[in-house]
Amino acid sequence: MPKSSFLSEILSTLFKRRDTDHPPLSEASLKDISLALLSAHGEISGMQLSRNFFAHYEKADADQRLGFFNFLADELDIDNEVLQMACADYASQNDTRSLKAVLEAAEPPRQELLRRLNQAPGATANLVRMRTHLLALQRDHANLGKADLDFVHLFKSWFNRGFVVLRHIDWEAPASILAKIIEYEAVHAIDDWDDLRRRLEPRDRRCFAFFHPSIPNEPLIFVEVALATGVPGSVQALLADTREPIDTKAADTAVFYSISNCQAGLKGISFGNSLIKQVVEELRFELPHLKRFVTLSPMPGLVDWLREAAQSGNKKAAGVLEQHQPPTGQPADDLRELAAAYLLSVRRSDGMPRDPVARFHLGNGGMVFNVNASADTSPNGLRQSCGAMANYLYDLDSIEEHHERYVGNCEVVATAEVQQLAKAAQGSPDGGPEDQYWTSKFMAIR
Repeated sequence: MPKSSFLSEILSTLFKRRDTDHPPLSEASLKDISLALLSAHGEISGMQLSRNFFAHYEKADADQRLGFFNFLADELDIDNEVLQMACADYASQNDTRSLKAVLEAAEPPRQELLRRLNQAPGATANLVRMRTHLLALQRDHANLGKADLDFVHLFKSWFNRGFVVLRHIDWEAPASILAKIIEYEAVHAIDDWDDLRRRLEPRDRRCFAFFHPSIPNEPLIFVEVALATGVPGSVQALLADTREPIDTKAADTAVFYSISNCQAGLKGISFGNSLIKQVVEELRFELPHLKRFVTLSPMPGLVDWLREAAQSGNKKAAGVLEQHQPPTGQPADDLRELAAAYLLSVRRSDGMPRDPVARFHLGNGGMVFNVNASADTSPNGLRQSCGAMANYLYDLDSIEEHHERYVGNCEVVATAEVQQLAKAAQGSPDGGPEDQYWTSKFMAIR
């Protein structure tokens, strides 16, 4: 794969900073270095302390890292007394000075520490990796959630849409970037370099990724796209080794068949909405004849829910689980009906759909276009959804309306066909009145 200006295009958005040698390490602890960094006044000394900190952090063991995160959460927290006094002063004065005091008191010192740690070259990537450790520790140390709020607050600013760069990834991209695509693919595993080549090189395939100038060698999120005629219902057919590429002029549909978040440390920082919208614009510019933009998406929680339904007495769910890979006929119909009901009716306690992929696409303005049986017959597809997958349609004229209906009313917008499938699932398996399982447990179809 030849060299390209791929990385230089990203790096050109930043001023180049000279990378000097690490300063000698001292015997100071992570806490000591942090306090010194908070008291430092010069940019050069701050940069040296930042680099010193990360050198220490990389060598720290699990207990030392936990101690540092406890220091962040407990010792660099908001001073409640100062904040209360500032709020009382603002309530009586209601002027710029008192508001400034409230804002300063409401920001914990750990936010300033994280900003100062970000001074050194490569620090942004280090902080993202650091948050992966923090997230893992939160499972057993709930108090660390306070510190995580500050990581999220700063990352939302540092990684907002104005700072990330969209790049088209093709087979000519640097090998290091291509290796990351293989590593981070989270939906349909890429077996080897030949498999990757089949996804990137043909004329009817596209891949786009967001990069951040401070982390130019690491994609933040990427989407794989297939150009097709019509809306596909099988990912195996879409990715078949023996398939013949189609002429891009014949394609009428762009299919987003895999969207992968790459950085665990950026959990909760949303890129998907911006990515899909910008990729749609890129494809419309390149191929203005495209009529539809759809997904072929997994339903990762379907089997878990089917088990719950079967245990509660739903015969149709029990039958689908016994069949597991429905071939044709009624079992496939049963799976489609239950999958539609799962997407449209099965909700969390907050009223949002239980399925995480559905929440992602509906929140971005997509609508449930179709549900397909035998759509992913891989071991993972059968394990998580009995092979079922969904198509979400991004209708460019209705994206904002669908988004508002979902966010404002928890409404799942779906085609009439999908709604009918969901209603059929809620009927009694014996043809009688509505199954008590549905009326007692889940919201009705809107």
